[in-house]
Amino acid sequence: MGVDPSFVGRSYPPTPVYEVARTTLAAFGEATGATHPACTDTGAAQALGYRDTVAPPTFAVVVAQAAEAQYVADPAAGIDFSRVVHADERFTHHRPICAGDRLVTVLHVESVTQRAGLSLVTTRCEIADDAGAPVATVRSTLAVRPEEVAS
Repeated sequence: MGVDPSFVGRSYPPTPVYEVARTTLAAFGEATGATHPACTDTGAAQALGYRDTVAPPTFAVVVAQAAEAQYVADPAAGIDFSRVVHADERFTHHRPICAGDRLVTVLHVESVTQRAGLSLVTTRCEIADDAGAPVATVRSTLAVRPEEVAS
């Protein structure tokens, strides 16, 4: 089937609220090697001016991927996740993500292009707090390999 290019320009409904927990930030920091005390110690984070423990910059991908799942899981989109390779990820932070944040994400499908048999799918996730203030923008590009043709 292949990736459907008619999804370009589509926006998905806001996700349910994602509540950022201290334990989640600590686990993410440990998994990614983020060792700054502000990621695990509330006192250290507050001493630096944050209201609570702060997320490592790449933590926004956790929130974005939950929104991207709406698109990837849609059978009409034509994305076979078993054929997906992550090609690129870019973050624009409008403010740090902290424990206690309640985040909502809107997913936008920005482009679907074909290169050398691959479908390159670029999405943009606008992450905001539950009051609507911008928190981060995450742009992701997935390379979707074509189905193998039987010979």
